[in-house]
Amino acid sequence: MVFDFLRRGAAETVEQKASATGPVVAYQTSGRVAWSPRDSVSLTRSGFCGNPVGFRSVKLIAEAAAALPLVVQDAARRYDDHPLMSLMRRPNAGQGRAELFEALYGQMLLSGDGYVEAVGGEGGLPIELHVLRSDRMSVVPGADGWPVAYEYAVGGRKHRFDASGAVTPVCHIRNFHPQDDHYGFSPMQAAAMAMDVHNAASRWSKALLDNAARPSGAIVYRGAEGQGKLSEDQYDRLVSEMESHHQGARNAGRPMLLEGGLDWKPMGFSPSDMEFQKTKESAAREIALAFGVPPMLIGVQGDATYANYQEAHRAFYRLTVLPLATRVTAALADWLSGYLGEAVTLKPDLDQVPALSAERDAQWARVAAAEFLTDAEKRSLLGLPVVADDA
Repeated sequence: MVFDFLRRGAAETVEQKASATGPVVAYQTSGRVAWSPRDSVSLTRSGFCGNPVGFRSVKLIAEAAAALPLVVQDAARRYDDHPLMSLMRRPNAGQGRAELFEALYGQMLLSGDGYVEAVGGEGGLPIELHVLRSDRMSVVPGADGWPVAYEYAVGGRKHRFDASGAVTPVCHIRNFHPQDDHYGFSPMQAAAMAMDVHNAASRWSKALLDNAARPSGAIVYRGAEGQGKLSEDQYDRLVSEMESHHQGARNAGRPMLLEGGLDWKPMGFSPSDMEFQKTKESAAREIALAFGVPPMLIGVQGDATYANYQEAHRAFYRLTVLPLATRVTAALADWLSGYLGEAVTLKPDLDQVPALSAERDAQWARVAAAEFLTDAEKRSLLGLPVVADDA
């Protein structure tokens, strides 16, 4: 046949015992940086559980925001006692207010999403509130793109929360994400590269300590009559003796006995090795920057952005803690108002935050001195509800 040569060529190609992906495997990582996975579970493991800067940044924000005192008010008055305050005080049998909010803020910082489940609540406020793990939750979008349900998966089992009603059993609070319609963007993702650099620097430091904290060197062999190559037995013996007698912290400072034409040539630190500590500090500063924590507060040396620790502490509350806490408590209040049947506001009480005491004193004095304002306008400027006499 005319096309027999095509069939023969195809048959010959099939019989070749070589992988078509072999050349790709050989060169796919050549010259490329190896970054850690970017899913929330891997980032939590490497950036929170395995990185002191990430751990301290998340703990600092979550604990500070969870410790903020909260107030419940509506358009008419601020409540001294309210069912919502009682629920916040003891949201479930195993957690108090601080523990619940610390878990919620921690989930948002690590994954960008926070999920709160309401238990009970037929005809009133829920009986309990629980924070669900973000890595186990998935959004189920409907035909119009809006969520119609939430699926919580543990092992091989799944539980679906129906979100099609007027009041959903799950409150989903998420950070802004410019490229995702259903999930939030976490600071951990923005700091992922800096965390890889910081973790790699820590591993490099540990390897250097295991090698007696000394730079490496070279063993030069000068044999008889210019011969410069060891036999296989001599090479294996030399490697074995080096590994057993001259490597590791326990062999630090141990003298080396060389024979048979062997000579030791020490190698000094390269300029890149000398800049190693600065690289690690720079990565720590970038991690703190992604979370909005002044580097001074987590012990990063050499940072002089703020005049003193008090200014850094005030900036931390004003720029990081309060925006997060205000947004989360407002979302919870709006969600729980659907159970109450009335609109209430849940927000941090700024007058009881020690870090902002100087600012609040100045604001109170400035508003009180404004004689052209009515009492109702002054209360509104201070975030207080309007009393009946001022209405």
